[in-house]
Amino acid sequence: MGFLTRDAAEALGFAELGSNVLISDRASFYGTKHIKIASNVRIDDFCVLSAGERGIEIGSYVHIAVGALLIGAGKIILSDFSGISSKVSIYSSSDDYTGEALTNPTVPSKFTKVNHDDVFLGKHVIIGSGSVILPGVKLEEGVAVGALSLIHKDCHAFGIYAGNPAKRIKERKKDLLHLEQQLLAGITE
Repeated sequence: MGFLTRDAAEALGFAELGSNVLISDRASFYGTKHIKIASNVRIDDFCVLSAGERGIEIGSYVHIAVGALLIGAGKIILSDFSGISSKVSIYSSSDDYTGEALTNPTVPSKFTKVNHDDVFLGKHVIIGSGSVILPGVKLEEGVAVGALSLIHKDCHAFGIYAGNPAKRIKERKKDLLHLEQQLLAGITE
């Protein structure tokens, strides 16, 4: 995997670009003027980030793995220390599937009924491979989502969720909060 140089990353025109950001030269970005990236972030091959007017905000110490998709007109926020595994899809927009309107972006908007709603991932959220996050969902601090899960409702702090649709299956330990404090304090032992 090759990463963009700092100059090449800046040339993409992000709204903000922190330090120590590694962006694959095989990732694709749309609406970069609406994308903010903090520090210590890695975005791997074949990721697609397509930001609408409300934008995408990526906190510090965030990893977005191979083939992830973040797309839509609603705002998508990935808070500090969150992780997106490979092939995860996060949507902040979705067509209406009821048949009351036409679908897809080739149809003029007066004939469609698209739902745009923000998606929020709190600190220390991790999403397993192949999972799908739908518009309007809030994943509170410390939520872990199992692979191949469908998230269509809010997930509450430090819960582990899995399934289609996902359900809370157990509690997640909070040891990582102490480790975060050590990292930020510069403790390496």
